[in-house]
Amino acid sequence: MAAGTEEAALGYEQARDELIEVVRRLEAGGTSLEESLALWERGEELAKVCRRRLEGARARLDASLAAERAAEAEAAGGGSGGEE
Repeated sequence: MAAGTEEAALGYEQARDELIEVVRRLEAGGTSLEESLALWERGEELAKVCRRRLEGARARLDASLAAERAAEAEAAGGGSGGEE
């Protein structure tokens, strides 16, 4: 439950920036096995947040584009009805 609350509180940019820092720390080395595992797990959580945020943005974009196409099709089909 705490992970869902945290996910809702983290924006894409925040999660991405923290994920970049986690990757830097892992690549730099010098951490204990336990700390490395904790960093890895945190990175996985942050990657999920980013992926869900991007999927949500993609769904909103797709819906907007579909609505725009439908409006254009309706305008193109409805505008020639009274000219015959």
